[in-house]
Amino acid sequence: MQHLAPIALFVYNRPEHTRRTLKFLKENKLAEDSRLFIFSDGPKADADFEKVAEVREFIHSIEGFRSVEISESLKNIGLANSIIAGVSRLVSEYGKAIVFEDDLLSSPYTLQYFNDALRKYQDVEQVMHIGAYMYPLKEAKQLPETFFYRAPSSWGWAVWQRSWNYFEPDIDKLMEKFDKEKIKRFSIDGKMNFWKQMKEFKSGRNDSWAIRWYASLFLNNGLTLNPAQSLIHNIGHDGSGVHSNKENIYDVTISRAPVSMFPDVIRENQEAYTAIRNFLAHRKGSYIQRLIRFIKQKI
Repeated sequence: MQHLAPIALFVYNRPEHTRRTLKFLKENKLAEDSRLFIFSDGPKADADFEKVAEVREFIHSIEGFRSVEISESLKNIGLANSIIAGVSRLVSEYGKAIVFEDDLLSSPYTLQYFNDALRKYQDVEQVMHIGAYMYPLKEAKQLPETFFYRAPSSWGWAVWQRSWNYFEPDIDKLMEKFDKEKIKRFSIDGKMNFWKQMKEFKSGRNDSWAIRWYASLFLNNGLTLNPAQSLIHNIGHDGSGVHSNKENIYDVTISRAPVSMFPDVIRENQEAYTAIRNFLAHRKGSYIQRLIRFIKQKI
């Protein structure tokens, strides 16, 4: 078990979310043999001090893993900088890492899935990212148990040093490599606002590490491995997160079964791509449904 990937968990000011995330993570079959590294960002404003302190008090009581190491930032460096620094450190030391944020509930077999996939594809250059979340696809039962797809999910993922080395943080260097056709493919035939996120990062309207990671992966013809039925449920869409709205369109039922099938053919699965594209195209529902969701977010 000494070759299991270390787990990076990034926390901030949500004690209840952090408790639930760690409760589910501890119930994983490989938890007691895994090293856990918790990265706690410092408070951004005076109003955050109490919640950050509550989170830190809780994480110092964590048991149930092979080891627990806690890094507490004295100042607020933001989620993007926290993740980039934390992941870079762990892949440099261990060659790979599993990454969680403080609002992700996992299956008892999520760590097993990550470690099995990291071993199987460790020398396959085109496979650059292992994702554990998948949209609530109507076609999930008709798809292979796992498949390759172009866009990485940031809701529970794993990576090797060999692929993380391709991460380019400079948005200008990334954007200059896109043409009209690449933008279309990058944006899942225009069904997802990935290019808009790139432009918003450039203009300072977001601070996303994930969109830059996707662009880095995409420009290097990388693929991501994904389960047809999600092994992660994000509980952060309750209005509590710094970077999330109140919505339920991405809610899923976590698969409780171990993953036993991994593809040998290294190419994007077209049936899965079509299912995801169709979900993205219709995920916001009718005009009335969008209006109701907008009102709820404002309440």
